[in-house]
Formats: sequence, C-alpha cells, structure tokens
Amino acid sequence: MAIEKEKKTCGQVMAEWREAIWNPRTHQFMGRTGSSWALILFFYLVFYGFLTALFTLTMWVMLQTVDPYIPKYQDRLSVPGMMIRPKTDTLDVTFNVSNTETWDRYVKMLNDFLEPYNDSIQAATNDACRPGRYNEQPDNGVLNYPKRACQFNRTALGACSGLNDPTHYGYADGRPCILIKMNRVGEVPQIDTTLTPMVMYPPNGHIDLMYFPYYGKKVHVNYTQPIVAVKFLTLEANVDHYVECKINAVNIATTDERDKFAGRVAFKIRVNRD
Repeated sequence: MAIEKEKKTCGQVMAEWREAIWNPRTHQFMGRTGSSWALILFFYLVFYGFLTALFTLTMWVMLQTVDPYIPKYQDRLSVPGMMIRPKTDTLDVTFNVSNTETWDRYVKMLNDFLEPYNDSIQAATNDACRPGRYNEQPDNGVLNYPKRACQFNRTALGACSGLNDPTHYGYADGRPCILIKMNRVGEVPQIDTTLTPMVMYPPNGHIDLMYFPYYGKKVHVNYTQPIVAVKFLTLEANVDHYVECKINAVNIATTDERDKFAGRVAFKIRVNRD
C-alpha cells in the first residue's frame, strides 16, 4: 500500500527556511550559536593574522639583504644595444618631401625626445663637467647618493637640435636628421657609421668620457643619455638606403653575428620625391 507524503504549503516551506536561518527557540543562526560563530571567527582571525605576520617578516628579512641602489644580480648585456629616433616599429624611416603628413610624426617624436635636453633644463639639473675624463663618483665607504650627472645640451646637436627648425629637422628639404642613442651601459667614447656624406653632431659622432659611468636610474636621477645626431646631406631620392651605425670603442665588441643588435643598429631611410 503506497503512502502519500503530506504536501507542505508555501507558508510551511517559508517558515522552515526562516527557522533554518534563525531559530528563535535555540537562538541559532545558520545552525550555530553565537559562541560557536565567535570561536570560528576568532580562529580565522588568528590564522590569517599569523600568515600575514609570517609573510611580512620574510619580506622584511629578504629586503635587509638587498641594496636599494645596486641590484645583487644583474642581467644587463655587457655590450649595449642601440636605437634611433624617430623610432619606428621596423626601423624604417620613409617619407615624402612634399607631403608634410608623411614626416610630421617624425618631427613630433624628435621634439618630444629632445625636450629634456634643452640647455635651460640641463643647467638647472646637471653639472657642467670637465670633458675628457670619466665622471667617476665612488662611495669610499659613505653613500654618495644621488650621483651628479653631466650636462648634455641640446645645442651640441647643431643643425639637428631642432632649435632653428623645430618644424622639420631637415625633412622638408630631404636632408633629414636621425638621432642615435645607446642603452645606459658601458663606457663608450665614440659612435661610428658606415655611410657618407653626412654631418654628425657632436663632431665626428664623439661621445665624451664625462658621461660615463652610468650608475643606474635610482642613483643617477638626472642622468641624460648622450646622443649622436646624423644629418644626411645627399640621399638619392626614391631609393632605399640601408644604414648601419655601431659603437667604436676598444672595450666593446660589435662583430658578434649571433647578436646583430650588440653595439650597433641598422635601419632603412628613404626620401621620396614626386
């Protein structure tokens, strides 16, 4: 004989749910008394408090072994890489002399990049160092931070400084300027290039020793990278020109074919004329 279960009304179901959440007879909330909930909350408070304290302690101990200015381990390349400005994804500087829109963005890149090199900014933040010798600033047992940086003035870039022609940097007449910079490593006195005729600023692409060594971003807070500007004078129109610039220094090797960006940069420049 089948026994039918008594069907509960909606009111009975709601009453059971209310009692499961709060039972007024036993004073239980979600099946636990207030003291039981207090013990659970106390346990998790102590547990997570202990984990937080342990993590904080281990981080503090680790930080005591780290020099805030010089990393214990460094993965920087011994041979610095190089890059050009204006920078493009493919290192391809192509423009049409008569079409301003094709080189406007290059001019903007150069203006933005050279703004920190303004003579007034350099004079306010950096020292007028003595040329021809390294700007070494040893600690000698006492922290000598921050390190002083030498001025690299925008006027040193001559016709490529943009001070006389901030709207075209030679792009309007097909004699463009390209800026060459290297990563902030190494002690490098000169940059050389394989293509002529051209004019380089500073003269002969020379980078003075006073801009080295570089002590790192946190220590050398106002350091301004030395750069070389190359102004191409007679580029044949509507032809691709492939240029390679490299660091010329006795302590820098630039012949490693396994790393074509070690101490050198290669780019294409094309001047189109209608």
